[in-house]
Amino acid sequence: MCRKWLLILILVFNSFFGWTQNWERSLSKEQWKFQKFSDNQWSKAQVPGTAHTDLLLNKYIQDPFYGTNEKDLQWIEEQYWVYQTQFNVTKKELSAQNKELLFYGLDTDAKVYLNDTLVLEANNMFRTWRVPVQEFLLQGKNTLRVEFESSAVKAKKAAALAPFVLPGDEKVYVRKAPYQFGWDWGPRFVTAGIWKDVKLRFWNEAQLESVSYSQEKLTDKIANLKIKTTIICERSGVYSLQINRKKQTVTLKKGIQIIEIPYQISNPKKWWPNGLGAPNLYPFTIQLRKKETVLDEKKLQIGLRTIELVQDKDSVGKSFYFRVNGKNVFMKGANYIPPESFLTKMTPKKYENLIDTAVKSNMNMLRVWGGGVYENDVFYSLCDQKGILVWQDFMFACALFPGDEAFVSNVKQEVKDQVVRLQNHPCIALWCGNNEVDEGWKNWGWQKQYRYSEKDSTTIWNNYKRLFEKEIPSVLDSLVSKENNRYWPSSPSIGWGRKESLMQGDSHYWGVWWGMEPLENYTKKVGRFMSEYGFQGMPDYKTFETFAKPSEMSTTSEAVKAHQKHPTGYETIQTYMERDYKVPTAFEDYIYVSQLLQARGMKMAIEAHRSAMPYCMGSLYWQLNDCWPVTSWSSLDYFGRWKAAQYQVKRSFAPKIIVFKANTNSETSELNSIKLQICFDGLTAENGIVNLRLLDFDGTELWKTTKSILVQPNSVTTAVALVSSEIPDIKLWNRCLLQADYVNAKGEKTTGTYYFVSPKELLLKKPTITYKFIDKNHIELTSNTLAKDVCIQGNGMELEDNYFDLVPNVKHIVAFKGKKGVLKIMCLNGM
Repeated sequence: MCRKWLLILILVFNSFFGWTQNWERSLSKEQWKFQKFSDNQWSKAQVPGTAHTDLLLNKYIQDPFYGTNEKDLQWIEEQYWVYQTQFNVTKKELSAQNKELLFYGLDTDAKVYLNDTLVLEANNMFRTWRVPVQEFLLQGKNTLRVEFESSAVKAKKAAALAPFVLPGDEKVYVRKAPYQFGWDWGPRFVTAGIWKDVKLRFWNEAQLESVSYSQEKLTDKIANLKIKTTIICERSGVYSLQINRKKQTVTLKKGIQIIEIPYQISNPKKWWPNGLGAPNLYPFTIQLRKKETVLDEKKLQIGLRTIELVQDKDSVGKSFYFRVNGKNVFMKGANYIPPESFLTKMTPKKYENLIDTAVKSNMNMLRVWGGGVYENDVFYSLCDQKGILVWQDFMFACALFPGDEAFVSNVKQEVKDQVVRLQNHPCIALWCGNNEVDEGWKNWGWQKQYRYSEKDSTTIWNNYKRLFEKEIPSVLDSLVSKENNRYWPSSPSIGWGRKESLMQGDSHYWGVWWGMEPLENYTKKVGRFMSEYGFQGMPDYKTFETFAKPSEMSTTSEAVKAHQKHPTGYETIQTYMERDYKVPTAFEDYIYVSQLLQARGMKMAIEAHRSAMPYCMGSLYWQLNDCWPVTSWSSLDYFGRWKAAQYQVKRSFAPKIIVFKANTNSETSELNSIKLQICFDGLTAENGIVNLRLLDFDGTELWKTTKSILVQPNSVTTAVALVSSEIPDIKLWNRCLLQADYVNAKGEKTTGTYYFVSPKELLLKKPTITYKFIDKNHIELTSNTLAKDVCIQGNGMELEDNYFDLVPNVKHIVAFKGKKGVLKIMCLNGM
């Protein structure tokens, strides 16, 4: 009985003295409805949501992704849409001294009415909008209405009134996700709606506006931090700030003030990128208190680390690499685009699957590309937790932008909102002004295409320099602590057609694909940091089934063509396929070979980049993911299905890989020499043995050599170097392969295979492949002859490895998740 009453007393005490005096209430869960502006017919709506998704919810439109439906739904972007809800306000809520309406995302040009009073005009999808509403709220029922102007129509009107045409079409005149206007991998769905949460915030006396921190000192023994709080005070007086268990009394005056409090951590555990150590995080709770009452609080997850962007002059040009916690780190990763055409469809689980794919694929960096959106908080928190560094573009891509005061002021506030939101994440490695704008101006012929006068050219370029070389870095300087303020104005710094692009800065190399150069050029065009390169691969057949009928399974059908946004995409795939593969006729086989082609290109590129270390210190391919079912450069399709390229990326980004470099006679194609290198990310040297064998496709050993080596840490070690006279004079190189095994002192094995000719020249026999489930999570496969690019297809099975080569009479074990079942196995033999 005593314990029961004690519990009741504790609860009562907490209700009076431990409650948070400031509170928020989500309005997203209220009953929302929407309609076209000119209609009087309301329909159910979801918030967060968009007009497109709400039309689909009410079955007014068909699936936007199916067939050629995209073309039939372009009318939606031209409409004005209205969203409305009603909500009740209690007496307690109305009694709060301050009442604010918060929109965390309005897409895009909107007027907000509270009880028929205009309280906000918004014009930026990327901003947070906060409105004091104490004079407009009523006790009891309130009506909130949001009227969305067509951003597409508004942008076209602005473009028509502009003194000159800007590259990038009408989208440059609105601050909205550029990719929604269509890209060479994505559809045109120009959305409108309340795309993030809506809240009412109530507060008294004072509130925590924001919290950030600077890392003053970091050693193995101590971390000195400075916690910076921005406080809005309504009633001056004595308050306290509590950081975890540390409490400090502060005197606040009415208005906005900044309070900084030192904080020390002994024997700190550092935050490390994936593959180099644990991404240790320290939880922080920062509370603003008045006596015993918690007025407001914010939570942080702080990762203690140092990051430097190193650009030192050398004999060739200038380096470009990241140094993390004093270690030079080769960045392995991909470019990341918005994972949905309709962003409100994203879920935490989908984000987790994307970041888990990066981790499983041995990546340590993702570049959030500037033609999409600043990602959801969940994305960055997952990157923090899993050790994935983020190269963060601001949202400007492949275009030029207005320079009037209203536009620039809008962008500055956008940058402030996003930097305040993101700066505390330890995953943030770099802020980048834009994607390919500098390159576009200098290399894409815009001046000639748009016939700019000298005066217009000067104005346009001065607008560019003001925005990306003055205003954005100035905002960063005002907000971000010095040790975290790494800014790069434009990616790439020099266009891929100029030789200097491979000597300094970051490089976007598109000679392969756009330039139709051979895949082998990936091994020759290696820059200091390869931040873009790529090759298309078709998605899984099951993905095609989501948007096309069986009778439409052809690259010439309208449904399939609608899901290829590159103007000559399928023609380019065909041309490259003819160079290196026998082109199959069956559509499913064609998909399979297109994926092998993409994987082959990514293998060549990544291994060329890694083996050029330390000259090259980064490899971010284009692109990780898709925003809809499509044939694109992604390695992971819209539904999360791994293409062959994703499995190859996982192998090529492994902490330790074997790379073969062959030198052939340019006239006779005869082998002059071959070199075997080991690329190793580890931070400690290790001893091991290399076994190198020449095998025919039936598994007969024709030659071998063994060598003991010392593998250097965080570098490239040449393990074996052979001239042609040291290898048997085998004329039929199309029937042989070189296989290398490196085994370290711990017994850990790394394998690499080299083929002397292209896939279409290999004399492959029909294999007999057998498999068995050796337990509930592993499959064992064997073949009587070389089986090239073996693809396992199992219903609902998640495979750890796929699209691999089966060397004859050698067991290959594949781990998987899911239920056992009958497997379908494909390979290149017989194609």
